[in-house]
Amino acid sequence: MLVQLHFLAVIAFAPETLVLQNLIPSQSRFPPPRPPSSSPCLCLFNNHFAMRIPKKPLSLFSLSTFSSYQLAPLFSSRLRFSSGISAKPPRSLANATSRGANHLHSRHPMDGNNGIGVHDQSLVDLPAAGNGAKPHVWSSFPEHGCKTDIRKQIFCNRSLNMKNIVAVGFDMDYTLAQYKPETFESLAYQGTIKNNNDENAVGDHFGKGFCLFYCSPWLLNWSFDWKYMVRGLVLDKKRGNILKMDRHKYVKVAYHGFKELSKEDKVGTYGNTLVRDSFDEPDYALIDTLFSLAEAYLFAQLVDFKDDNPGKIQESVDYARMYKDVRAAVDLCHRDGTLKQMVAKDPKRYINEDPSIVPMLEMLRESGRATFLVTNSLWDYTNIVMNFLSGSSEVDGSKSFAWLQYFDVVITGSAKPGFFHEENRANLFGVVPETGMLLNTDNGSPMPQVGNISARLFTEQKNHACQVFQGGNVAHLHKLLSIESSSQVLYVGDHIYGDILRSKKVLGWRTMLVIPELEKEVQLLWESRDTRKELQFLRSERDRIEDEIHHLKWSLKFKNPDGDAKQKLSTELEKLELERESVRLSHQEAQRKLHQKFHEPWGQLLKTGYQNSRFAHQVERFACLYSSQVSNLALYSPDKYYRPSEDFMQHEFGIVGSGL
Repeated sequence: MLVQLHFLAVIAFAPETLVLQNLIPSQSRFPPPRPPSSSPCLCLFNNHFAMRIPKKPLSLFSLSTFSSYQLAPLFSSRLRFSSGISAKPPRSLANATSRGANHLHSRHPMDGNNGIGVHDQSLVDLPAAGNGAKPHVWSSFPEHGCKTDIRKQIFCNRSLNMKNIVAVGFDMDYTLAQYKPETFESLAYQGTIKNNNDENAVGDHFGKGFCLFYCSPWLLNWSFDWKYMVRGLVLDKKRGNILKMDRHKYVKVAYHGFKELSKEDKVGTYGNTLVRDSFDEPDYALIDTLFSLAEAYLFAQLVDFKDDNPGKIQESVDYARMYKDVRAAVDLCHRDGTLKQMVAKDPKRYINEDPSIVPMLEMLRESGRATFLVTNSLWDYTNIVMNFLSGSSEVDGSKSFAWLQYFDVVITGSAKPGFFHEENRANLFGVVPETGMLLNTDNGSPMPQVGNISARLFTEQKNHACQVFQGGNVAHLHKLLSIESSSQVLYVGDHIYGDILRSKKVLGWRTMLVIPELEKEVQLLWESRDTRKELQFLRSERDRIEDEIHHLKWSLKFKNPDGDAKQKLSTELEKLELERESVRLSHQEAQRKLHQKFHEPWGQLLKTGYQNSRFAHQVERFACLYSSQVSNLALYSPDKYYRPSEDFMQHEFGIVGSGL
């Protein structure tokens, strides 16, 4: 949102209410002000001029206590809202109020001197529009000169014009609902351990011999490090190895359990083969979702336990069997309801609060787009989580349905990725929100119910009828939303396989991948830019020295120099070889430090050495857009045209790329 001001003096109200700060403090971390222009344009989040209105009750006066005509003499026509305030009431509720509707911008800017994040750290709370609706704020760089913190930016792989999108859909778990790994993944791990020490759970769900009974006495003493595993890894089920590969599927980092493999072992196992391995199922398992981190960690613990305690696990239980049992145990933990019951009791402990989600949904709906939710979670759990995210959990979270006003269609129990196949014959049932009762439908259309059953959709305001379903397939969804072309749908999810790959590859939907790890990744990238320049220099030095060595060796071998010349060339060759080794060691050490700065075992999420990682390659292939949080959509116009940067091939970098 932009405010155009023509004040000749600084206006300051009492600090308890509104502060308009001008200029830069003496020890500011921000760059000096830009030169004035004939029509200065000022961003509310710009460091040159900050507007703050605190959330606490105001004791002296507040702009919100004045009507528009009372404020007119003060601001007159010299204050202009350029964009971001809707002239019409929200499509769902004209008087709807939502938690944090004006707190859309990043609260954690990066170093302002670097020119990446120029938002002020303070929050902004503007008066409501004349019709009582909360204003929506977005920034679209560089149109209005208000630059979004790079950690909150939406990155584009393929051009996407939002004007062509008629429906925006969302996954729930790890997309709208960002779980806290330190509590949620630890809960999943402990639940898995507990189930495998529960004889009733073993008998009821698996039968003997189909769980981790062979190490149950020791499991309770194990602990979980939620920071250790990352997405994008590959588990070698047969060998008990955990791998990180580049985009060409070359193994760059490998561990056996928690023990790092030497370069020789790594190359001997995965490099010296006549036929390239595909590294896919059934011999390998992909860790491509945050739900799988606890599973990978437990597998590594079992591998180490088997290796370090020969005889305690029978010979018939190999690494592949252990992975199968881990997978089954984790599935049980998610399936038996105990995990979700714990989250439902205290959502705040396990889910990050994001006050920008509701304003984002309101903004999309006001722009005329349909919104829908497709989740594998069932209705009871979905309702509790969405109530928490929408700020309705102060009431009984299981009996409030106010959040339904933000969607046109909600589909629970969707069984993705099978949901994305039209040939999937799953029935589509209607859901009665108050009871969770399932009702038969005719491809989404209501059917007469036998008896006195009333299929009434309920929302608190009763003026926005959102349809809630369970099951079905994508053809049902297209019909419910009157979708004419799959390219009119943008779907936002976190699972590269279950959400993004299938919806993109099978349907041709436009896709946005949520990568929560991206915030830290981008932060560290910015802090490491000098180290990366050093690495580039050392690489070029190695190339230069090796070229000189090759030239000298060629001269010694084929040009037959006389004795003195030969001795001189040999001495020069020895010096160059020593210099090459010194540069190689310096480069290796700098590369190791950079690797560990991102993540000690696995390094940068989207890189493996100098190549994009396999995970990054999948992001490039299947995600039209990607960002750290789904609510970052609120920082951009709903009609924005997302454009990628220009692609470069290697031969172009030295010609075109050097000038960028």
